[in-house]
Amino acid sequence: MSDVPPAPAPSPAATTSAASPLAVPPASPPGPEPRTLLVKVFGKDRPGITTGLFTTLAEYGVDVVDFEQVVTRGRIVLCALVTAPRLEGELRAHLHQWADEQRLQAEVISGTGDNRPRGEGRSHVTVLGHPLTAAAVAALSARVTACGGNIDRVFRLAKYPVTAVELAVSGVPTEVLRAALAQEAAAQRVDVAVVRSGLQRRAKRLVVMDVDSTLIQDEVIELFAAHAGCEEQVAAITASAMRGEIDFAESLRARVALLAGLDEDVVAKVRAAVRLTPGARTLIRTLKRLGYQVAVVSGGFTQVTDDLVERLGLDFAAANTLEAVDGKFTGRVVGEIVDRAGKARMLERFAVAAGVPLEQTVAIGDGANDLDMLNAAGLGVAFNAKPVVREAADTAVNVPFLDTVLYLLGISREEVEDADGGSLPSS
Repeated sequence: MSDVPPAPAPSPAATTSAASPLAVPPASPPGPEPRTLLVKVFGKDRPGITTGLFTTLAEYGVDVVDFEQVVTRGRIVLCALVTAPRLEGELRAHLHQWADEQRLQAEVISGTGDNRPRGEGRSHVTVLGHPLTAAAVAALSARVTACGGNIDRVFRLAKYPVTAVELAVSGVPTEVLRAALAQEAAAQRVDVAVVRSGLQRRAKRLVVMDVDSTLIQDEVIELFAAHAGCEEQVAAITASAMRGEIDFAESLRARVALLAGLDEDVVAKVRAAVRLTPGARTLIRTLKRLGYQVAVVSGGFTQVTDDLVERLGLDFAAANTLEAVDGKFTGRVVGEIVDRAGKARMLERFAVAAGVPLEQTVAIGDGANDLDMLNAAGLGVAFNAKPVVREAADTAVNVPFLDTVLYLLGISREEVEDADGGSLPSS
């Protein structure tokens, strides 16, 4: 049996021949931009307009480069960017004839190439107004222009309980745009959220909320204080702490001390008195359907948060615990105090437990003791917050509906209602 000689090694030329599927042809200089036509159709909307336009275009063998359609109060604007055919004049005449038959108006504009590329620095800007005035839109869009940005697209997310629109903006860094629009939003009394475009915007998978004056409309310790006859004293200390004037842990001990001797049976009454913020159930229900995990962290008490976890199906919770002996509160708390720093620690712990990196978390709060948590999260939302919190957070929401946070995540009201099986009030 004779030896079979090894096959010769392929030459460099052979490895890059045209026959090879991995061959890389030499780069050629770009040619001139192809001629294109922008076809614009507008008029009263009805079924079949899009089909009719593209059926007409198909007769001339054109390729679709881009198209967009908007319907507002029953009026359609349909734009198609297509390659220019050899029989351009005939196509133009045919399009106008078709439009006349459909009682529509048509415009055909010659040009070259595709749309202008979007500029560097791309952001999603969500604007919430109650109402959203023309003056506010004018002022905000002027700020975008002044920053060197361009509004590429606009989409309405909701018409109630607030008007919410989303703008795709390019040409300006997100941080610069956020700072400019925050000033204008305050002047126009609207809420504006600016987040960087990209996949990370849709990757927020853990939402952590403060409880008092965020998830619920009440301050829990004041509900307990009402039964102890010290409501005014507790409310004054609470307000000072929320403004950041005194240390939260110190204020907590001072307020809890006033509850000494209160009968533990009042817990049931306090739980019954708690009022959820409008939109709270909708927010949590929608987030859970989308696969988010939802948590609460509170400077209040487990005597109330444990009930909220059960009622709302929350995944994680942390709060302080009132000490009780022989059926009466002692005026002390037990265990680790959940204060400003503690809330941030809990956010980190919840993220680890949920298997979610911090940059994929959302924190929502209203008081100074929420600041560390808001800054640690991927997106910090100040909800009807004190001025010091609004200034420090990534974005602020100043309407009394908690489910408007969904719009900041790019979720439309229509999508929420579809998931709920129809039009539902904010709850």
